[in-house]
Amino acid sequence: MKDVFSEQSGDYVKFRPHYPDELFQFLLSIVPGTESAWDCGTGNGQVAEKLAADFKRVEATDISRQQLDKARPRPNIRYTLQPAEKTDFPDGSFDLVTVAQAIHWFDFEAFYREVGRTLKPGGILAVIGYGLLHITPEIDAVISRLYVDLLGQYWDRERKYVDENYMTIPFPYPAFPTPYFAHTETWSWGHLAGYLSTWSAVQHYMKAEQHDPVALISADLKAAWGEPAEREVHFPILLRIGKV
Repeated sequence: MKDVFSEQSGDYVKFRPHYPDELFQFLLSIVPGTESAWDCGTGNGQVAEKLAADFKRVEATDISRQQLDKARPRPNIRYTLQPAEKTDFPDGSFDLVTVAQAIHWFDFEAFYREVGRTLKPGGILAVIGYGLLHITPEIDAVISRLYVDLLGQYWDRERKYVDENYMTIPFPYPAFPTPYFAHTETWSWGHLAGYLSTWSAVQHYMKAEQHDPVALISADLKAAWGEPAEREVHFPILLRIGKV
């Protein structure tokens, strides 16, 4: 698994979006129990915290020590430095395994073996993510120029799975019907700029070109943003469900 987020782990905590409560309510409605959950590729523990509200025990793993160090401790969450593909969890440990905005970095075959080993019978795997944000047509056009024109060659090849809404990832489970979810947050222009700077392709671009690509579209982005101090930012939620 690649680690492309350790260097900006602090910004990741501040600027990355969350997930809607309705998504977690849906997961609760389909899991066989709420004894234990594993949040794989937890990053700063964003999803693990949500799960901790309803599960007695949450195991949260990541390969980035810097990301884990930014997670807020909870009495029923244990954060450990472990790869997605090989953990120290006993067989049949979990009612639910979640992986949010991370599965495209995994060795799919090895990860699914680990999911099959650690889930209880009837347990659920929830592959979660979010697509490209939408604000207004004018702002979206500037962001698209950054995403496609400036950063196109700097995206890791795995990013295509996100662009394809996780519909093309190898997935060894039968189709499971899921509702459509979206998430809306209210951001300032500065928060938007901070979020764009957390993109892995921005980091690759800066190392290769020695300047910030977000700065290149900053004036146009501000002009498209206009007068409001804050705007609503919309993220389509990606979701694939597997049942063991």
